[in-house]
Amino acid sequence: MAWRWHRLLSSVRTQIIFWLAALISLSIVISIVTIRQILSAQMLERIHRSLDQEIEEIQRLVDGRDPLTGQPFGDDVAAIFDVFLSRNVPENDEYLIAFLNGELYKSSPIALPENLQENDAFLTSIAQLESPHHNRNLDTSGNIIYSAHPIQPPGNNRGVFIVAYSRKNLQSEIDQAVLVATWVIGIVFLIALVLAWGVIGRVVSPLKLLTETARSIHDLDHTPKHSIPVKGPDEISELTITFNKMLDRLHASFASQREFINDASHEFQTPITVIRGHLEVLGQSLGQHDDTLDLLKDELNRMSRLVDDLLLLARAERPDFLNLELVDVHRLTEELFAKAKALAARNWQLTSKASIRIVGDRYRIIQAVMNLLQNAAEHTDEMGMITLSSKRVPTGVCFTVCDTGTGISPEHQERVMQRFSRVETTRSKSKGAGLGLSIVKAIAEAHGGHVALSSKLGQGCQFNIIFPLDPPYEAKTP
Repeated sequence: MAWRWHRLLSSVRTQIIFWLAALISLSIVISIVTIRQILSAQMLERIHRSLDQEIEEIQRLVDGRDPLTGQPFGDDVAAIFDVFLSRNVPENDEYLIAFLNGELYKSSPIALPENLQENDAFLTSIAQLESPHHNRNLDTSGNIIYSAHPIQPPGNNRGVFIVAYSRKNLQSEIDQAVLVATWVIGIVFLIALVLAWGVIGRVVSPLKLLTETARSIHDLDHTPKHSIPVKGPDEISELTITFNKMLDRLHASFASQREFINDASHEFQTPITVIRGHLEVLGQSLGQHDDTLDLLKDELNRMSRLVDDLLLLARAERPDFLNLELVDVHRLTEELFAKAKALAARNWQLTSKASIRIVGDRYRIIQAVMNLLQNAAEHTDEMGMITLSSKRVPTGVCFTVCDTGTGISPEHQERVMQRFSRVETTRSKSKGAGLGLSIVKAIAEAHGGHVALSSKLGQGCQFNIIFPLDPPYEAKTP
């Protein structure tokens, strides 16, 4: 389950959706913050215009005449306030306040906002105002904005006219509108993501088809030729065309490789068989040349084994290389130990047997471990000890072959499993071509496992060959 989630989260489709969602989310946040700032600025500008308008009207009234008498107001500041307050109805959240001779005279509406009622120091200082205040904040919160205009006609009466505006309710309305817009945009955004998931799925479906096609092709020699349909002129279509051309080249390449392997096998084996047959016939009449004939037969047998090993390595990468079955590791270890004792007179030891079953090619596993045992016997003297063991490991089962032979120096350990690689030691008795350990590695990797070497020169070697409990997908379906 975990790998499925990991695969889903790491898919191209998910990454596109993630980055798309991240960019859109960032854009939405920036847009909402910007819209709120713009609305707040517009609200503030409208409040300032309203305050300026009220101040202009009171100033015109001061400079004008009393509509009741038709005479100038003179120093009758109270009459100015009465006329103005009777003619002007304040807007919502707007307050018209009149101070006469340092005392609160009238206000409209009568109830003042809490910020003003509780701020006695402000009321006291503003009542004695001598110069105008335009569009100022009452306190640091900025909820109350006011303009104050002193009225000082000739005479003893003094007045101060204040227009105050509470922006708290308007700001709440803006915040509510932004919140609603955020919810709406969020819901639309989620719906858009769902739709985008489907659309992106259709866009990248050719990539999925490419992947499925690649997975379905396990053996280009025997699998029918694949061709993915091309739709449209976009970049993915170009990739599909390129992939189809690559498949064509791979089919041709693998077909050519198969023909080469078959032809090479035939061309090598046929003359070897003919020469071996003639040597056997000659051996019946040329008894005095028995040593020469035996040498020739031995070399032909070595050449035949070399050809077989090369063919095995060539086929090791093919999916049909393994014939999978359920393998009892406990019984297989006992069988391997019995075969090992017949290789050479050594101090053979069986230290452990894993009680487990794995899915693998029983014949190939035997071949790989026996190659390790044969290699250990060739590099260990008659008094040396060779141990065989099998044990359960987290990734599967591990066969270990350990000897007390000549060992391998660190500089040679990296290439010891390469093809035709032979490490010369003073006690080496091997006459092989250097393909044995390469075959071991090829068999292990064909099962999805690996080979590990631990050795010190003069202190022997330890080879660990690990097979998984279940081979990889490519090995299951030939």
